[in-house]
Amino acid sequence: MKAAVLDRIAPIGTSPLSLRNVPDPSPGPGEIRVRVRVCGICRTDLHVIEGDLPSRRLPVIPGHQVVGTVEALGEGSRRFPVGERVGIAWLARACGTCGFCAAGKENLCEAPLFTGYHRDGGFAEYAVVPEAFAYKVPDAFGDAEAAPLLCAGIIGYRALARAELPPGGTLALYGFGSSAHIVLQLALHRGATAYVCTRGASHREMAKSMGAAWVGEDPAEIPVRTDSAILFAPAGELVPPSLRALKRGGTLALAGIHMTDVPGMKYEECLFYEKNLRSVTANTRADGEGLLREAAEIPLLPKVTLFPLEEANRALQMLKADRIAGSGVLVVG
Repeated sequence: MKAAVLDRIAPIGTSPLSLRNVPDPSPGPGEIRVRVRVCGICRTDLHVIEGDLPSRRLPVIPGHQVVGTVEALGEGSRRFPVGERVGIAWLARACGTCGFCAAGKENLCEAPLFTGYHRDGGFAEYAVVPEAFAYKVPDAFGDAEAAPLLCAGIIGYRALARAELPPGGTLALYGFGSSAHIVLQLALHRGATAYVCTRGASHREMAKSMGAAWVGEDPAEIPVRTDSAILFAPAGELVPPSLRALKRGGTLALAGIHMTDVPGMKYEECLFYEKNLRSVTANTRADGEGLLREAAEIPLLPKVTLFPLEEANRALQMLKADRIAGSGVLVVG
């Protein structure tokens, strides 16, 4: 099969993904092989490629927002018939036995495996996943529109829950990429008022067109203190101003898997008055099912920019430079 393979950790500007033919993967017991149609690109892919996350496997095929059709079944696999359209997300395995898994917190599993990091992902014509960790894709979405939901959407959904946005409340979003533009639609559908702070002019224009009540570049200029906030930008220096802009008792959720160091901050300005600071770690399968269900009901429509698989390096370079509006998606099949 054709695949974009990472052989070495390197800056994305050096085009480290190598497009070449590799053997087709075979599904093991309880697994399915998926013929990939599309795969979304994500900042987590950049963190894997550039080494912000410690390397776990090389060579590896990145990509964890996969939409395709079931092409082969491993021994004992019965959940999906051949030909069914499914999605593959970041969480590819949880042990099921540790205390976190037993408590319904499989996102905190002590021995997880992740797609495109521990296991080969979707920058390829085929991908293999345990059937228990695949998702049925609602008919409300085309392939390209479904792909960003499988990470950007799921993480945004969990971040919104962690931010404890009250009904009809106010929400600040810092950064406006793939995940934030999905969260904005979720929040507005739930009756919230949203304020977006992002440095890219095109991202500000998009946020305004999608219904944000205020859009700007400087966190200090947000016109109101908000009930909740989500920081999508991997910039630790934005944590103190994001906390200062919260109401008393407000909650800031940090949505990224990687972030630069958080600087020192004044307790009374940033954390006193029972303000809450929460991180977001991966997702549970329940998060994925909940997001896909709510997104189909809205229906939520991600804005996508398409690239052929052969342009995976260029697409990720554009993502790093904040030059993609909405979500980037590689077309594979």
